[in-house]
Amino acid sequence: MNAPLSTDSLMTWLNYWGHVHVTGIDLGLERVLPVAQKLNITQPKAKVITVAGTNGKGSTTTTIASILKQAGYQVGLYQSPHIYRFNERVKISGIEATDQKLIDAFVQVDQARRDCGLTLSFFEATTLAAFVIFQQQQCDVWVLEVGLGGRLDVVNIIDPDLAVITNIGLDHIDWLGDTIEKIAFEKAGIIRPHIPVIFAGQQALPQAIEKKAQQCQAPLTVAGHDYVYENLDTEYWAFASGGTTLRLPRGHLAIENLSTALASILKSGLNVSNDAIIQGIQNAKIAGRFEIRTIKNKTVIFDAGHNAHGVEFLLRELKNFLQCNTQYTQIKAVFSMLVDKDIQSVVQQLKPAIASWNIAALSAPRAAPLNAIVNALDNEPVEVFETISQAFENALQQANEEQIILVCGSFHTLEAVWEYIE
Repeated sequence: MNAPLSTDSLMTWLNYWGHVHVTGIDLGLERVLPVAQKLNITQPKAKVITVAGTNGKGSTTTTIASILKQAGYQVGLYQSPHIYRFNERVKISGIEATDQKLIDAFVQVDQARRDCGLTLSFFEATTLAAFVIFQQQQCDVWVLEVGLGGRLDVVNIIDPDLAVITNIGLDHIDWLGDTIEKIAFEKAGIIRPHIPVIFAGQQALPQAIEKKAQQCQAPLTVAGHDYVYENLDTEYWAFASGGTTLRLPRGHLAIENLSTALASILKSGLNVSNDAIIQGIQNAKIAGRFEIRTIKNKTVIFDAGHNAHGVEFLLRELKNFLQCNTQYTQIKAVFSMLVDKDIQSVVQQLKPAIASWNIAALSAPRAAPLNAIVNALDNEPVEVFETISQAFENALQQANEEQIILVCGSFHTLEAVWEYIE
């Protein structure tokens, strides 16, 4: 396949990377490492913070980057997936990379992989491009979100100075294993000798993480043991660790993820003031994490939770929101999921909170068939539509002032609604 040119569009390049390699997901570092070495990006001069985990990675990395930006650092933030624009995946101190910056990086990545005689998956190529940009922009800190697992994810070609694992849940079991310990082993792959490690899960510390930290003589910080946090009221929360106790604003994200970010900042060795922490927390926002918007005078909440832990967070935030906004008595869901997620479990968690459901199949490659969603919603009030945009349009028309519209189930569900709104 002929490579696009530096004058071609970003969409042309993204389409190209979608066809270079035989599969979209191909875990392993054997192909990607020689290309990264050719690009001379495997040993950045920057401080590197790598964040793995099942849920909360996006909010944690966003908050870390926001605090460090307030502290005056030039921060490269890499996240996936994006919600609306691909550029969201690569940010320099809060600003998305331009199309041209991404295209120029893609030209370099493609040349390097051709020189090595190798193919790269979409995710591998786009991750390497992010690293090329961070190096060119001379970022002081790279904050990297692991896409899938940890040990064999392309992000793991870079040795971090701090490894953060947000939590472990049963997700991507076809790729990572079907038990918490098997998945923990994959996540623990980001740990390196003698670097600080944070485990922020609300469950007991998995043996695989403890064992890997011991093998690497890596100092381990565990949530609930080495640091604690609690809600104080609707506006403030508290964080305590060692000699540090802070009263902090709630911000826009879940405090469990804010606390993980703060623990990371304190372990990073970077110079950050309390003012930078407060400002960073207040400025940290992420699309699709209990994001509240008003559309045509209707209150719409977007949440991308797509597994048990993600839905627990959604329901907790929903409960808090309804306690503060007593005019709302019902929730109408616009809902769809991917076929490789636990649809039955997610629906069972959501059912008690949802009054009625508007559903459609997604147009994404791994979309769950409509009958799988209908079967999971057995005996629930359900309306079926051809597309998510039609389901949302109907919800907007039908919702009264006592109802909230909740768009949930998958990033792809949110993306379809955002495209409709735009």
